[in-house]
Amino acid sequence: MNKSYGALVVKIIIAILLGMTILAFGLVGAIFVSLYGGALFYAPLMFVVTGVALVFTWLYLFVPSRHYRKLHISLIAVVVLMGLTSAGYEIRLAYHNSIPVISDQEVDMEQYRPFMDHGNLAELSEPATLKITSDLPRMDGATALYPLYAAIAQEVYPNRDYPLYDSEVSLTQTQEAYKRLINGEVDIIFAAPPSEGQKSVARRNGRELQLTPIGREAFVFFVNGENPVEALTTEQIRDIYSGEITRWNQVGGESKSIRAFQRPEDSGSQTMLEQVMDGRQLADPPRENRVSGMGGIIKRTADYRNYKNALGFSFLFYATEMVRDGDIRLLAIDGVVPERTTIANGEYPLATEFYAVTAGSDNPNIDPLIEWILSPQGQKLVELTGYTPLNP
Repeated sequence: MNKSYGALVVKIIIAILLGMTILAFGLVGAIFVSLYGGALFYAPLMFVVTGVALVFTWLYLFVPSRHYRKLHISLIAVVVLMGLTSAGYEIRLAYHNSIPVISDQEVDMEQYRPFMDHGNLAELSEPATLKITSDLPRMDGATALYPLYAAIAQEVYPNRDYPLYDSEVSLTQTQEAYKRLINGEVDIIFAAPPSEGQKSVARRNGRELQLTPIGREAFVFFVNGENPVEALTTEQIRDIYSGEITRWNQVGGESKSIRAFQRPEDSGSQTMLEQVMDGRQLADPPRENRVSGMGGIIKRTADYRNYKNALGFSFLFYATEMVRDGDIRLLAIDGVVPERTTIANGEYPLATEFYAVTAGSDNPNIDPLIEWILSPQGQKLVELTGYTPLNP
């Protein structure tokens, strides 16, 4: 009796020690796979594996050996099931990753740097009437407008190296560019109008944002090339992005749900979408999980991924000239196709101005630079880049 009792105590101690070891390995494994992008699937799977390991460890310790064959079969079945589940997840993930993405990170912006002899920037046929050799205004702005203000710098600034992220011709994208302008880190940015949040931040910092229109552009919506829908009305767009219309067959398409992508808050295109909504509340967008080494799981708006049921938006020049994705189709809005002629004549309903934005810089060359951009030469460069000048 005492011998059996002693053996049981030993088994319990072993079970506790093994259990603690398995739990520790499971926790470390879950943290590890989370940090490397597996938070959605592999971290939960690690907890399942840990639970299975605990259960079978205890069963092998306490179940009579005559039942081991059944335990072996059960364990093999569980392992096979988890393997099939993992394989299914990887196949689905591979399919997901094979679908093209349109985002600011998909374009190699190095090809638009000034004075790099790559031929991707517009050039005037005669020397610019303005040349700035000192006190260069520090530029920043939206991804879609970088080819324009890089071309401006190439015409007006001295011929030297201007790295993308640390020079007088920087590119940090709209959201960060507004922050830098408000903080006085740059003198002028080229972007869509600021969001209400950006205006509020400027006021709190005692800054007045001054917006000078320098060109016009179309705000466009696009779908997968295989989507039969070719046009939407402005009201249908509002209904889709407010969540009132959720399926393509409600707007003349197939019986599929609409995956209406959005952009991060304070980005130029997201601010334009909010203006299109005209005060209506945006529905929750498709989201994806990202894992930060310091902050854990961060949910953020997903970049447009060209699913057959996807709906995305951008600006015409970016969507057609910088991305050049033949698998998307631009939609006509209110019966009007977005193109330069319909922007210039005012027919396209979502045409908008873009701006040179300042916030009280004391750089003496700001005003001459803006005056030159508005001059015939500057407006010609706007047109040559691919945008619509203010007075075509």
